[in-house]
Amino acid sequence: VQLQASGGGLVQAGGSLRLSCAAYGLTFSSYAMGWFRQAPGKEREFVAAINKSGGSTYYAASVKGRFTISRDNAKNTVYLQMNSLKPEDTAVYYCAADVGSGWLRVPSEYDYWGQGTQVTVSS
Repeated sequence: VQLQASGGGLVQAGGSLRLSCAAYGLTFSSYAMGWFRQAPGKEREFVAAINKSGGSTYYAASVKGRFTISRDNAKNTVYLQMNSLKPEDTAVYYCAADVGSGWLRVPSEYDYWGQGTQVTVSS
């Protein structure tokens, strides 16, 4: 199983980025998907999650209204559209896959993780 995250980069505050995470080696539609982030010196934190069908989404309070998670099961890909970016959004962003239907906000629920993509927001 492999999750490949891409789309990170350097952007000015107020700008936008779209992250993608392509999944290989698993039945994508059988997995809920999540995005987490980790800033230097901080713990990994929940950003957003989406259920297997894409019908339900969940967001951290800090990104709600600015970020949108979506998925395309035909392309085995999950996306994170990030708008109105702030310097505090700077982190390495990770995608993860969860075969269960548990607590999607908790990192330990997830079965597979991608390698991460760096997002840097300048002020």
